[in-house]
Amino acid sequence: MIFPQQVDAYIDECVVAGADIASRKASQQALNALGPYLPELLGGSADLAGSNLTLWSGASGISAEDASGNYVYYGVREFAMAAIMNGVALHGGFIPYGATFLIFMEYARNAIRMSALMGKRVIYVFTHDSIGLGEDGPTHQPVEQLTALRATPNLHTWRPCDAAESAIAWKQSLMRESGPSALVFSRQTLPAQVKTAEQVAGAHRGGYTLVAEQGPLDAVLIATGSEVGLAVTAAEQLTAAGRGVRVVSMPCTALFDAQEAGYREMVLPSEVLARVAVEAGHTDAWYKYVGLDGRVVGMSTYGESAPAPALYQHFGLTVDNVVAAVEEVILD
Repeated sequence: MIFPQQVDAYIDECVVAGADIASRKASQQALNALGPYLPELLGGSADLAGSNLTLWSGASGISAEDASGNYVYYGVREFAMAAIMNGVALHGGFIPYGATFLIFMEYARNAIRMSALMGKRVIYVFTHDSIGLGEDGPTHQPVEQLTALRATPNLHTWRPCDAAESAIAWKQSLMRESGPSALVFSRQTLPAQVKTAEQVAGAHRGGYTLVAEQGPLDAVLIATGSEVGLAVTAAEQLTAAGRGVRVVSMPCTALFDAQEAGYREMVLPSEVLARVAVEAGHTDAWYKYVGLDGRVVGMSTYGESAPAPALYQHFGLTVDNVVAAVEEVILD
């Protein structure tokens, strides 16, 4: 396998480029950059290749007439796809990855659990990660799926906020030989977040301080994926109002939890009880990080059918609500 030289160079390119991009597209770009070095990659999608963006420039379909390719068109067979990938991983010699919408992980849940139980390197690519997918409505909008994935032992679930974090998620998943990974990507464009080399290293640890507080630390904002940009904007407003607010990006909670206590304390100081988590998913799991006195800006119901901006406004995933939650928790 390549790594870390080529992949680290690509991550640095993403940081320097600072492109605003949907993380599903950033994922495809990462495959284009890294795929040529990984002949063992065996990709696929459950009838959604054009939406999951798992076809990369070197992908070649496998067919009855030609089995020499490296990409499987599984059809609408999410469970079969995941089960086949488990078999491929058990056989050895390949790194299988397969994709569908996040909501459809439900069809593959048993096989995902087996990947984790067996400790096999299987990479699940899930796109359309939240109510942000918009008009397809609540049947297609995941709410509780992130919580279910994160609750699965030995599964690393990544929800990156930009192209650099997306590349890091791919790197960590490809290098992880002791279990599966779920890479959860957005349909909508996400703003690039400026990062230092130290912050890039922190992203490799699952969570890190993306925006440092100015002056004494009053509160910590924790966010993932598309909500990191929202948290950063809220922190800017709070900072302008004289509050010392830190933004923590936590793309992989399982990896962050596995860090030594000193690192976790450095990122989330225990003496700072004013904490607010922001994610367009179910709120319950985040109380682990914000405490019973913290706040979570997220989803407690199913979604609706509407454009993504209208949905975020309707369900309160807004800068104003995040600012209000921080002020509330500070004054409690």
